[in-house]
Amino acid sequence: SCETRRMRKWLELIYCTILVVIGTVRGLSAGPRQASNLELESSDSRLVEAFNWARQQAMAYVFDGDPVGPWYEAALPGRQAFCMRDVSHQSMGAQALGLAPYTQNMLRRFAENISESRDWCSYWEIDRLNRPAPVDYKNDAEFWYNLPANFDVLDSCYRMYLWTGDPAYVNDPVFLNFYERTMSDYVHRWSLGLDAVMKRRRWMNIRGEFDPHNKFQLYRGDPSYEEARANFVLGADLLATEYAAYRAYAQIQVVRENTGLATACLNKAASVKRLVNETWWNEGTHQFYAFLDQNGHFQGRSDADLLYRDVADDGPKAQSALNDLLDKIESHPSSAVEDESHYPEILYRYGAPEVAYAQIMDLTHEGRDRREYPEVSYSVVGAIVTGLMGIAVQASSPLEAAAQGNVEVVIKTLPGLTAQTAWAEIRNLPIGRNNVAVRHEGVRGTVFTNQDGPSLIWQATFPIAVATLLVDGKPVKANPGKEYLGRATSWVRAPVGAGDTVRVDVPKPDEKR
Repeated sequence: SCETRRMRKWLELIYCTILVVIGTVRGLSAGPRQASNLELESSDSRLVEAFNWARQQAMAYVFDGDPVGPWYEAALPGRQAFCMRDVSHQSMGAQALGLAPYTQNMLRRFAENISESRDWCSYWEIDRLNRPAPVDYKNDAEFWYNLPANFDVLDSCYRMYLWTGDPAYVNDPVFLNFYERTMSDYVHRWSLGLDAVMKRRRWMNIRGEFDPHNKFQLYRGDPSYEEARANFVLGADLLATEYAAYRAYAQIQVVRENTGLATACLNKAASVKRLVNETWWNEGTHQFYAFLDQNGHFQGRSDADLLYRDVADDGPKAQSALNDLLDKIESHPSSAVEDESHYPEILYRYGAPEVAYAQIMDLTHEGRDRREYPEVSYSVVGAIVTGLMGIAVQASSPLEAAAQGNVEVVIKTLPGLTAQTAWAEIRNLPIGRNNVAVRHEGVRGTVFTNQDGPSLIWQATFPIAVATLLVDGKPVKANPGKEYLGRATSWVRAPVGAGDTVRVDVPKPDEKR
């Protein structure tokens, strides 16, 4: 009810206030809290204000000295805990803020608690005392669990491996056990394989007599992140997250040189993608379904979940999902923060930077309802880094790294600036063993500095199709590229040594090519 929602908002505000006070006291007793070195400067004062608020708010949720180890808040404010869904989403912002050890510790806590006694689930939410959060867990037979969670954590682990180069993500037996159990035992136990997923039952692995009024039985195995309904057996978001996990696990096996297993996982990912784009596509309305009900009928529409995981076929189907998302935002520019916090990253990726920028401004403005929810600040930092600044770490095989002179990292940039932002520069961004700075001047010029760390390869990409790019003023043949929905790009790669700066520009029309 509206009254219930209002009460929850007031309780969250009270919890946030209490958390800040507790955090301050604990921080004083434990010594100075870690500060983030990440900086953003820009001609756009609104962007800088949004970034500074998000950085400060996110760092207020960082804690050391607790039994769980280094952690940051990633759950409903006031619980002093972190849940699998929120950590997976917040991890990119946390990485940019310099919190890689915190994220690794939290992801490993989830990995180490996967258990056959919980039907290969972990703990959905862990508190600072290193125990399953009591609000979500009673015992191994009764606990809250959203089934996309294992897949989400696995996908996040691979993304963090790309950004950090931390070998634990691909070598630590605790992580490897979690990956293997998730992609085999977990899939089988919860009927998530391609041979069973469309015929699965809503409630599975029930211990004892089923009580529909017991929330821990009702939501022990929710087949979606959607928690407002129980009358369905499968959500499109679960399939999308499973697809991402298969792809991530395949890449982990590539790193581990297990070619056979990597190929098998890629084939399974392709099968999940085919299922989504063929069976879950409504040819009549040209939209994706969101849920499969207990009678085998499809319900609702899905858009952002499929785009976030890149599972919608690029082209008309992805465009349709994007159009649905844009229509939704136009009708409700300020929606629930759990969903909206994903939108900027999606919108930048799929070529709608103006709307992405507007969503960042909406999420961060003073007085915005529930902007203190931890996911908001972390996701805003992440979207500015990966979307507006367009910074990505590209996977490279050991063979490719050797061919490039044992250069470990390839960093791609693609400016997502709009008319509101003439220029923007981010500094002290940690990537592997490097810290880098990137300055975009509109969408036609980028300056890249390898502030410290070993040599790397920079792929300077621009959302413009040209034959030539200027590298430190010298014309170089440009490579043609293509982003989602067929958007044409041009790019060059340049080595950047430790402490060096390289500039790449799109030539002006009157410049010689």
